[in-house]
Amino acid sequence: MTHDDLEYSSYVAGLGLSNGHLQSIVPSVMRRVSVPYQRQRLELDDGDFLLIDELPAKQDEAPLVILSHGLEGNSHRAYMQGMARHFHDAGWHVYAWNFRSCGGELNRLPRFYHSGAIEDLRAVIRLGIERGFQRIFLVGFSMGGNQTVLTLAEPDLEPEVIGGVGFSVPLDLAACAEQLAKPAQTIYMRRFLKDLRVKVADKAEHFPQLVSLDGYDQMRTFEDFDNRYTAPLHGFHDAQDYWQRCSSRAVLSRLQRPTLVVNALNDPFLADGCYIRPSDASAQLLFETPPRGGHCGFIRWRLNQPLWSEKRARAFAQALI
Repeated sequence: MTHDDLEYSSYVAGLGLSNGHLQSIVPSVMRRVSVPYQRQRLELDDGDFLLIDELPAKQDEAPLVILSHGLEGNSHRAYMQGMARHFHDAGWHVYAWNFRSCGGELNRLPRFYHSGAIEDLRAVIRLGIERGFQRIFLVGFSMGGNQTVLTLAEPDLEPEVIGGVGFSVPLDLAACAEQLAKPAQTIYMRRFLKDLRVKVADKAEHFPQLVSLDGYDQMRTFEDFDNRYTAPLHGFHDAQDYWQRCSSRAVLSRLQRPTLVVNALNDPFLADGCYIRPSDASAQLLFETPPRGGHCGFIRWRLNQPLWSEKRARAFAQALI
C-alpha cells in the first residue's frame, strides 16, 4: 500500500494511545457514557421484533440519526451512547437500535443477525419515515458499518435518507475473518465466541431440530461459526458464500447517497482489502484511512468528552443538511 492509496484524515491519537489494540480496548473498558434512552419495540413482518432505544429531540422538525452497533454489541455500548449523546446535544432525534437478540432480550425466531441483514435496518428507517422524519442519517460501527454501507447502495433506498458514515467497516468479510483467525487476535476471537455461545445455547434449547451446541467449544474461528450457524440459519450455502454476498466492498460502486467510510490503518480486526478504494468506487464515497484509531476507538485521553469520530460523523451529516 502506498501513500497515494490513503485519504487524509484529521484524527490524531492521544499521547501513548497510538497502539491499535489499546485504541480498541481502552474505550470499551474505561469510557463511561450514559444517556436517558426511551425503549420501544418494533414488531416485524416475519413475527420477530427489534428493540430500539430512542432519544427524542426537543424540536419537532429535527432530523433523525439511526445508529447501528457492531458484532455482539448493543445500544448501550460506550461508542453508541457517545454518538447518541453528541447528535442529541446538537438537536437531532436518535434511534439506537439493537440487532435481533442483542438488546437484552433474545429474539423469537431461529435466526438472529448477520453482516448483511439490512432488512432490519430498512425496517428502522421505515419506522422513522412513518413517524414523520424527512431527513435521516445513518451511522454504523463495524458490522453495523457494513450494514450501513450496504443499505446506502440499495437502488430503492428511501429518499428521506440523506447519507451515512461507517466506522471500522469490514468491507471484505472473508479477509477480516482470516485476520481474526490469526494468533495475535485470539483475545478478540475468544470473546466473540464466548458471547455468541449464550445465544446458540438458547437457540439449541428452543429449536433443537435446527441448532445444536455439540462441539461448540472446539470452534476457534469465524469460519467455524459461520459454517455451522450463520450460513444455514440465514440461507447461505456456507461461510464463503455468506462473506461474498454480504461484503460491502462489492457495492461501493453503487452507492446512492454520500457515504463516509473511516477505517484506521492499525485496526486489529481489518485486513488489507478494507483500506484500498476500488477503482470503480462511486463518487458518493469519501474514504478516510487515519494511521491510528484502532477498532471503533479514535480516542484521546479525555474519554468522556465527545470523540473525534463523533465530531466527524456529525460534521459530515450537517454538511449534507
